[in-house]
Amino acid sequence: MANCDLLIIGSGPAAWSCALTARQRGLSVIVAATESATGWLQKAERIDNYPGMPQVSGKELLRVFRQQAVDAGAEVLPHLARQVMPMGQSCATLVGDDIVESKAVVLATGAARPKLLPGEEELLGQGVSWCGTCDSMFFRGQEVAVLSAWKGGVEEACFIAGIAAQVDYYCLAGHDLPQDGPYTLRSGKPKELRRADEDHIEVVTDEGVRQYNGVFVFRPTCSVESLVPGLAMDGPFIRVDRSMRTNVSGVYACGDCTGHPLQIAKAVGEGNIAAITASEDIAKPAQ
Repeated sequence: MANCDLLIIGSGPAAWSCALTARQRGLSVIVAATESATGWLQKAERIDNYPGMPQVSGKELLRVFRQQAVDAGAEVLPHLARQVMPMGQSCATLVGDDIVESKAVVLATGAARPKLLPGEEELLGQGVSWCGTCDSMFFRGQEVAVLSAWKGGVEEACFIAGIAAQVDYYCLAGHDLPQDGPYTLRSGKPKELRRADEDHIEVVTDEGVRQYNGVFVFRPTCSVESLVPGLAMDGPFIRVDRSMRTNVSGVYACGDCTGHPLQIAKAVGEGNIAAITASEDIAKPAQ
């Protein structure tokens, strides 16, 4: 288990700005930033409207932001944050296969939201899971499917294979995939998940239908609603006040995930505000 004052979830300008300001405020900082995280900024060939860095590529701008935060003392965990569990005076967050305990959490996840399969959200917790570490033990000795959109799903499938009797692996998107893993690679493209009976979920693909006791779905991002249960939203964006506080105590948000305009300068400013607010709240005596 890792511990810090502030856990920041994200890998964009808001996250690195927040990390830098938090370090300047004397907080210990961990940034959960998946190695495969790519947004529009990563792919931008030229940016002309960020002050002080004219005609810079998005990739270079992010590299400079990240390096400055790391040089200031921020620690980076290259793993996906999958669930934040507020616990009164602290938060426990599942990052990869580890738990990070922090005094506060800042969501800087960007504006992109994963596109879920039909039936996926409705069956979550009822045979469908987004976390092998959390739920694989419920399917010991049973048949499960792993639906993955990134290489992180391979590691998860190998872990699950040590518990389940049979693991079938489906690709939701192209990624590197060892052919000799402890799973059966299925060629069909998943299109839908649906309830077959009390004990089985159907995976509907473009090649047919198969039934499983459980289905695990892995992507390089999580929906913020599943990341923080009870989080208030305004449509696709996280609802925050002017100080970047959400409706969940100890949880803050900044950057594109809070709404328009989706601009680097706005994200950097909100990251700065979130760090200042979190540091002030952390310093307050416990009630």
